[in-house]
Amino acid sequence: MKKLTSLLCVGSLVGASALAVALNAQAADPIRIGVAVGLSGANSVVAPAVVQSSQLAVEQINAAGGILGRKVELEIVDDASGAVGAQKAFDTLVFQKKVQAIIAMETSAARNAALPVVTKGKVPYIYTSFYEGRSCNPWMYVNGWVPEQQVSPMVDYFANAKGAKNFFLVGNDYAFGRGMLEFTKKYIEKKGGKVVGEEYLPIDGSDWTSVVSKIRSVKPDALISATAGGAPNVSLAKQLKGAGLTLPYGNLAIDEGTAKTMGDVATGLYMSASYLTGIETPQNKEFIAAMTKKFGADLKTPNELSEPQYEAFFLYKAAVEKAGSTDSAKVTSALGEVSYTGPRGAVAMNSSRHTQLSMRLGQVQADGSILILETFKNVDPGAQCPNIK
Repeated sequence: MKKLTSLLCVGSLVGASALAVALNAQAADPIRIGVAVGLSGANSVVAPAVVQSSQLAVEQINAAGGILGRKVELEIVDDASGAVGAQKAFDTLVFQKKVQAIIAMETSAARNAALPVVTKGKVPYIYTSFYEGRSCNPWMYVNGWVPEQQVSPMVDYFANAKGAKNFFLVGNDYAFGRGMLEFTKKYIEKKGGKVVGEEYLPIDGSDWTSVVSKIRSVKPDALISATAGGAPNVSLAKQLKGAGLTLPYGNLAIDEGTAKTMGDVATGLYMSASYLTGIETPQNKEFIAAMTKKFGADLKTPNELSEPQYEAFFLYKAAVEKAGSTDSAKVTSALGEVSYTGPRGAVAMNSSRHTQLSMRLGQVQADGSILILETFKNVDPGAQCPNIK
């Protein structure tokens, strides 16, 4: 009997040892985070900045000990800025790379196409792009702005400071452009203004000649556009400038980095953003300094698309630490309970899976810098996804 007991004890020790080895091996495995981004297509103008902010976040997290003692690895895949590419990119990340989470800014068409893959793979997804709102999924949280936060500062400024009553709206013909301008039109009319023209061009279109002609013919007091981030913003602004149109122009989709690459074409353009490099906070100064140190002359201007990408890694880190593991269901639940204070301020995705944000109305100056005209604190996103638990 004593011999049997000894053997059982030895067996238990061996089993415990094997379990410890297995747990240590698991702890040593890296946490893989997927980034699907438009390295080609319409978003290729902004993608490099998004990649850089992802790289800095991972470097800083790893330098501080990783997440639960595990290093973080990036898996970056091109989604080609569109639906077909996004399906392929997310499929690669979820089922081939087997990432623990996806953190990505994308066009709305790409996001919508990718969500079924996220649902099938049950992978936590932080969507870091501003967008038209009300995209809801049990596995997704959003830390970018929505129309309820971004439109009112621009429309109110044009109405109050510029005396604008008649507005012309221009967008790309897909979910973002249509959704943003539908909300903008309703807001303008609610405030007593009038939309005298509304035109759309396909997302890959670049000839705005007919649209510019219509703007000229109706003579609106102000113009507001919602085009796909990147190339369409540039082509529209260039053609407006070339036509000699000088009316107040607000762009609901342009980022600071793109604006700076446009030279005098962007001078005078208005933008409403939650992040601008001119934000005077210690966290933003530290962020800019760290980006500058890491990338030097190759640094792409941090902007409204790349900064939320950066902070999303720290939101994910906080969620994993709160959950005590990378278990998808536990982490997804925890994402609605954590916060992170970064360059934009405190961010918590607890407002129906979105976040309150301080918004800034800015205007592009002749040297490419953005003058912050007004700041609107803690703007609520409204009821975005109230039925997703």
